[in-house]
Amino acid sequence: MPATAVLRQPSRTLVITATAVPLALAVLVDDVRVRRQLHVARRDPLSGLRGRADLLAYGDRLLRTGRGGRVYVMLLDGNGFKAVNDTYGHGAGDAVIATTGRRLAAWTTRRRALAARLGGDEFAVAAVLPDRSALADITALREQLHQPLTHDGRTLQMTVSLGIARAADLPGEDTGRLLRAADTAMYKVKTGDAAFPYLATRADAYAEAVNGRRAGRPGTHLPAA
Repeated sequence: MPATAVLRQPSRTLVITATAVPLALAVLVDDVRVRRQLHVARRDPLSGLRGRADLLAYGDRLLRTGRGGRVYVMLLDGNGFKAVNDTYGHGAGDAVIATTGRRLAAWTTRRRALAARLGGDEFAVAAVLPDRSALADITALREQLHQPLTHDGRTLQMTVSLGIARAADLPGEDTGRLLRAADTAMYKVKTGDAAFPYLATRADAYAEAVNGRRAGRPGTHLPAA
């Protein structure tokens, strides 16, 4: 009787293991599927880009690396986007957003960079760039974004105002602060108070805000969220 028990025990063990393997694989496959769904869900459906939270997290990871001093954060705001919507309809406006997203995505794939849509016609980029060519690379990106596009047989032209914050100029600051600095720099370029390419200063990073928003930004009259 004891000998029989010894023979059966390995058999039971093998049966349990064989049952557990497909179960573990099923759990793994389901986890991968859920992760992919979350990955897609975090992307803006119109531009195909990530959102603000992913941009901030990505930028902070870059800042923690040994290349932190070469991190650049850019904020881009469309010029004349409302006129496109009002003149040609929201379909044309959507085409502008989608094209801008594709062009930003193409630019980031060749670099250690991530682009995000913050809302409306406002975008941001966090990137590691060589100091010797950073401003030339950013200028080239701006020129690409200024290229016209065709929608429903019409040629649409939309330019962007672009502000730049360089981590080396703002040591110790996180991506959120760099983004605020780039926002202020963008606004100075848009209003003609500074010429592109303009690098944000510490004063720009700590410019007066209204309800957490840059003074002059649409929505500053609204209660803080």
